[in-house]
Amino acid sequence: MNAIRPEKIEATETETVDNNLAAVSEVEAGIRDFVRNDIAYLRRPAAAADAPPLDPSAEATVTNVNSLIQRVAGTSLAEIENLISELESLRDLLHAEGQRVQREISGYAQLSQAAMKSTRMIADNVAQWKRAADGLRNS
Repeated sequence: MNAIRPEKIEATETETVDNNLAAVSEVEAGIRDFVRNDIAYLRRPAAAADAPPLDPSAEATVTNVNSLIQRVAGTSLAEIENLISELESLRDLLHAEGQRVQREISGYAQLSQAAMKSTRMIADNVAQWKRAADGLRNS
């Protein structure tokens, strides 16, 4: 019967995971380098005297990409600005409502204190009348 020790399995698994991560990192680095080299000529300024001019198809591609980015960014920026203005108006509304609620709570607190004072006065007067009535009955 074959018995495999758990320590060996764990060591083999971690080595496999390390090898896989190294391979993935290597592939990602290769892709990054390829992309950098592939589009590096698009980043160079076109006005450089010693640089060869871009061919017309590359210039058209750059122009198309730039216009597409501007259209997408323009729409997104307009939506973001609308969202910001809506959020600002909502913030102002919430601030105004918060102040209104604070005024209402303050009014209710004052009304509650006035009601408690009135109730105490009434209770004190009823207690005095009761004592006076008890005093008249006893005499």
